Amino acid sequence: MNTNEIRTLFLNFFASKGHAIVSSSSLVPVGDPTLLFVNAGMVQFKDLFLGTQKRDYVRAATSQKCLRISGKHNDLENVGRTARHHTFFEMLGNFSFGDYFKEEAILFAWEFLTKELNLPKNRLWVTVFRDDDEAAELWRTRTDVLDGRILRFGEEDNFWAMGDTGPCGPCSEIHYYIGNDPENQSAEQMRSGTGEYLEIWNLVFMQFNRAASGELTSLPKPSVDTGMGLERIAAVKQMVASNYDSDLLRHIISFVENLSKKKYVGKDYTERDLSEDLQYATDVAMRVITDHSRACAFLVADEVNPGSDGRGYVLRRLIRRACRHGKALGFNQAFLYEVAAEVVRTYGETYPELKKSASRISKIIRAEEEKFIETLDTGMSLLTKEIEAVKTKSSRVFPGEIAFTLHDTYGFPLDMTEDIVKNYGFSVDTRGFDREMEKQRERSRQSRSQESSLVLQRVVKSIPTQFVGYEYAEYESSIAGLFDESGEIEVVKTGDQVILVAKETPFYAESGGQVGDTGAISSKNASLEVIDVQKVSGDTIAHICLVKEGELCKGEAIRLAIDDARRKAIRANHSATHLLHSALRGVLGEHVKQAGSKVSDLGFRFDFSHFEPVSASQLEDIETVVNAAIREDLDVNTQVLKFDEAVKCGAMALFGEKYGDLVRVVRMGNRSLELCGGTHVGRTGEIGLMTVVSESGISAGVRRLEARAGTSGLAEMLARRRLLGELSELLRVGSAELCSRVEGLLERNAKLERQVEHLDKMLTTARGADLVASAVVLPDGVKVIAKRLESVAPKQLREMADDLKQRLGQGCIALASVNEGKVVILTAVTDNLTNKYHAGKLIQELSKVVGGSGGGGRADMAQAGGGDPHKLELALERFRECVS
Repeated sequence: MNTNEIRTLFLNFFASKGHAIVSSSSLVPVGDPTLLFVNAGMVQFKDLFLGTQKRDYVRAATSQKCLRISGKHNDLENVGRTARHHTFFEMLGNFSFGDYFKEEAILFAWEFLTKELNLPKNRLWVTVFRDDDEAAELWRTRTDVLDGRILRFGEEDNFWAMGDTGPCGPCSEIHYYIGNDPENQSAEQMRSGTGEYLEIWNLVFMQFNRAASGELTSLPKPSVDTGMGLERIAAVKQMVASNYDSDLLRHIISFVENLSKKKYVGKDYTERDLSEDLQYATDVAMRVITDHSRACAFLVADEVNPGSDGRGYVLRRLIRRACRHGKALGFNQAFLYEVAAEVVRTYGETYPELKKSASRISKIIRAEEEKFIETLDTGMSLLTKEIEAVKTKSSRVFPGEIAFTLHDTYGFPLDMTEDIVKNYGFSVDTRGFDREMEKQRERSRQSRSQESSLVLQRVVKSIPTQFVGYEYAEYESSIAGLFDESGEIEVVKTGDQVILVAKETPFYAESGGQVGDTGAISSKNASLEVIDVQKVSGDTIAHICLVKEGELCKGEAIRLAIDDARRKAIRANHSATHLLHSALRGVLGEHVKQAGSKVSDLGFRFDFSHFEPVSASQLEDIETVVNAAIREDLDVNTQVLKFDEAVKCGAMALFGEKYGDLVRVVRMGNRSLELCGGTHVGRTGEIGLMTVVSESGISAGVRRLEARAGTSGLAEMLARRRLLGELSELLRVGSAELCSRVEGLLERNAKLERQVEHLDKMLTTARGADLVASAVVLPDGVKVIAKRLESVAPKQLREMADDLKQRLGQGCIALASVNEGKVVILTAVTDNLTNKYHAGKLIQELSKVVGGSGGGGRADMAQAGGGDPHKLELALERFRECVS
């Protein structure tokens, strides 16, 4: 039974049991800032389990795309070295949201494994939580699991929790014996974790809520959350030793074999360290490339682009790690994009988003690969240079700080650096490496702690808020909750900053790229300024407010009023993004897809997929198309439809937006049709105009447009006109002649620079002759020059030093100058004296005298700075002492 058949069998089985078959969500968890990626099947149902959302089904089944690479679930370093670790994987799962519970979950699982998959019962074992008598009894009486095969484990193994507080409960795991001797199984072996007993399915019984005190209370509607790794169960069913030997993964490995002209053996290397074994390196490389190519293809298809932080950094790291392992297979040029294309062909029928993004996947991965190949070479140069530096010292330890720089900047893992320096008889200062790693983690922790969205998620209770802002700019409601950073509070007073939740609100909470509203909230006794508005879990809208005066209590009646002028400006800019999106696709091509946006009252930025800079003529065409649509004064209407209906109508989904069963469709005449929950103008004519401010690239395959619309667009154009007027007045020409006048000035400036350069060389030559004449000759024939020169730039000092070295034949030179109160000193030694004098060590002595930090450089030339010009003569005297 192949993997696709197992996936289909699982979904059909649970459909027959009354489960809604729900498509996999994106790998990017929308609306959940606590997760970098979807790492389990239950993530897209989190709000259902928390009770903050309802859907038209109470039981569901999925095959969910998952990625585990960061945080608690970090499998990256084990990928390739073990038989079953992956970054990307598919999780089969069935779920009950307050419907069935332990008995049905156990019966479903047992029936599927023993009847649908026909797994031998004499290889199956079951574990339950130590206190879960109910589950143990159900397994014993309601299934035909073999006697003695139901084992109890502690909280670490068989108790699941969503977090430190919140929903939690016991779980029951099903294990499969993969050893060669079924007659030799025992509970003792199972408990010892020998590796022959493989967990294949976990059934979580969500029946408690854990308070901050640790107290457990029963949930009113217990639920079920299960998970079974598709790759793992495929390997079991196909009776292969490793997930990588199951059909889909082995197919990709075969593609890598053909591409590299090397053979994959796939032996079990986990029992011993075979890092010196070439076949081991080949097998690990092929597994890593296979795994990472899947992860990269699916990430790009889900709108993730390589970047320097967050999800983009993860994608970049995966591409680089795969490239580095490609070196072991002899790949010196980009290759991963070809493997990713094979992933698209292999998984495209099951996941159509791969086929739709096929071209983009190849282009983005290839561009990132080619960039990293250059980075890899640079990193190797740095590593080689540092190895040479270590050779000059008595220590045989490679600096941990440099090892971390290689890891963090150039993608070199610690073990790779250790392997390379080992060839030179060195070891790496791993403590120093760990210190730098901990510093980075601390910076990351501090950054995360500053994220207000995480604070909101932690302290604000889930209180559904009705948004009335499509119809109203002001609204009367009441306070449903007051919160500060410590949690819920009852009263706030003048000067307090508070998070306020109302039953209804006209304030738009930041989402879909549109910033939150600002405005005012007032009651009989108090007035508040609304600084920002954010969404929390579910449908909760949190108003971040400053109490201007008075006192406010939970439950009080309030009046909420948005800053309507600001909202109008935001609406104009937001509606302009829709017209811009349509224009981009019309001018640049249908491959253009939104990759992010930020809309405010002052303008907007719009990120989109495209593989080259947008030309000036294309930008003009785009502006023309958008402004034509504005002048047409098209009707902008909205409609609420079921998600599937909206997609069938041709509506485009906005990147990063979270969609439920019902969605809001925004239509602008025949120009634009998109899913969007933001606020918009009533007719396109209300936008007024749109103008592009700038166009730039932000990552491989992603461009960014900065633009202004409405009043901010008019302000931008007036500012440009003022600038042109000022330039025209300054240069005393009309605006039509500005370009030719500037070209003339640039040409004249270039000519003057050439003349200055020529004069500088003549001056250097003349000074050189005077300096040589002033040289002091030591008894051994070494000539010494130590001079202060007035207002000479560092570049000129270096040129003079090179000239003097040629003139002296053998000698030592110290040249110094003061520029804007800062000292610059340069030392130079002719090549035939570097075994006796070292310019870098000499400069360190001189730098100390003038208050510098030490400086450094090569044996033949070095440079340093200092902050004390008054001690410059003392520094030159110190130089004379050192060389004599």
